[in-house]
Amino acid sequence: MKQIGIVLSQPPSYSETFFNSKIKGLQDSGYTVTLFVQQNRSGYASCKVIEAPKVYRSKLRLLLSFIGVFFSLLPYRLRVFRYMRLERAAGIGFGRILKHIYIHAHLLRSTLDWLHFGFATMALESEHVAKAIGAKMAVSCRGYDLDVYPLKYPNAYRLLWVHTDKVHAISNYMLQRAYATGLPLTTPSAIIPPAVLVPELEPSRGLISSPVQITSIARLHWIKGLSDTLEALALLKQDGLQFHYRIIGEGPELASLKFAVHQLGLTDEVVFCGRLAHDAAMRVLEHSSIYIQYSYSEGFCNAVLEAQVRGCLCVVSDGGALPENVIDEQTGWVVEKRNASALAKRLLEVIHLPEAEQHRIRQAAIERVTTRFDLKDQHQAFLAFYE
Repeated sequence: MKQIGIVLSQPPSYSETFFNSKIKGLQDSGYTVTLFVQQNRSGYASCKVIEAPKVYRSKLRLLLSFIGVFFSLLPYRLRVFRYMRLERAAGIGFGRILKHIYIHAHLLRSTLDWLHFGFATMALESEHVAKAIGAKMAVSCRGYDLDVYPLKYPNAYRLLWVHTDKVHAISNYMLQRAYATGLPLTTPSAIIPPAVLVPELEPSRGLISSPVQITSIARLHWIKGLSDTLEALALLKQDGLQFHYRIIGEGPELASLKFAVHQLGLTDEVVFCGRLAHDAAMRVLEHSSIYIQYSYSEGFCNAVLEAQVRGCLCVVSDGGALPENVIDEQTGWVVEKRNASALAKRLLEVIHLPEAEQHRIRQAAIERVTTRFDLKDQHQAFLAFYE
């Protein structure tokens, strides 16, 4: 029975189907899965959860915790010595090594076949842990890891790629980005995209009615292209189109986006829904005609799959892996990013499509998501990944 350890900052929420379905699929196949997290505030209980040692602000509490962690590692001292040798060989100073031993104590005490970091950034400064405990190391590559972080720290993954045994990418785009940051072409890899639970009932849709119901699900962050989306919708309003646009999500750009809505004269058309539970977000999609994901880049975007399988007509940018998610003019439409006028033009064309053409696109999207992004296929792909 293989022991799989997955490292995340916190347990996945109910709506994070990618991680939850992966964990359940592995367990159903007889694997033992352990989550290693910074904290488990939600009380996640779908598998064993181990929290990392806490870093206290109080020097006294930190010292006492360090002493306790030190004694807990005595039965694993050979692993600790091995870890120290690996760190020293990489030129890491003694002070940092002690810090790393403390924050990785929960990992150093674990016996695993695979140690899988759910995000590449989470593996930074943890590059030697897997070898120290005799496990193989896997790393998942996602949007922020390779689109944003390397812009600030160009050589961040140099050491990580040296020690990575296998890479999981959620799209071909993400794998190519990993190669661009220094991942050797010889490193084994697998592209396993997100998957969705297909609703039991196929959505029943007719011609788009007025006002047009439009939705986006996105973190309120500059990379999601929401300001460009609002500009495009302002152009449509000037042309006399009536619509309601719901943005589901929260994030640091809320104030600036609300100001943009005010300046563009969209106060009556745009609603910021905040963060919604998965079921509530899906109900919004079921009552939407059009879904927009006009991001500057996406590692893949699970929300677009959810929208397609619920019968929304999807209009996305050409950023990142979105053209792998939506096939232009077959299962939706792909528009050049950072071009609000092009987006407005395409949206108007979609809205005025004949009902038969709208139906064809919807059915093609539903069929592709159902056959290409099925949870059972994802389960089999991860079983093969750990072989």
